[in-house]
Amino acid sequence: QVQLVESGGGLVQPGGSLRLSCAASGFTFSNYRMSWYRQPPGKEREFVARISWSGDTTYYADSVKGRFTISRDNAKNTVYLQMNSLKPEDTAIYYCSADRLYWGQGTPVTVSS
Repeated sequence: QVQLVESGGGLVQPGGSLRLSCAASGFTFSNYRMSWYRQPPGKEREFVARISWSGDTTYYADSVKGRFTISRDNAKNTVYLQMNSLKPEDTAIYYCSADRLYWGQGTPVTVSS
């Protein structure tokens, strides 16, 4: 069956970095655009970043542009989110998605001193 499993979340101080991973299985990973979304406490889920099937094209929310980098490895069926210069407002549950059809269970990120 289809599975998206996120990992790499945790507690980090402001200005720190984290790298999230999302391992996919049960579908042809390279056929799907992959995205990261996040849901801050008490707020709606919001778009963070998206990457094309080949990895050539990426899109970012203005709030993370220049700090976050999305990438993928089709040989490993995995998408990544490198998060640098983290801010308290980046605190959220982070989800990966395949074309918004399939979703992972989320991994929590807390940015706090």
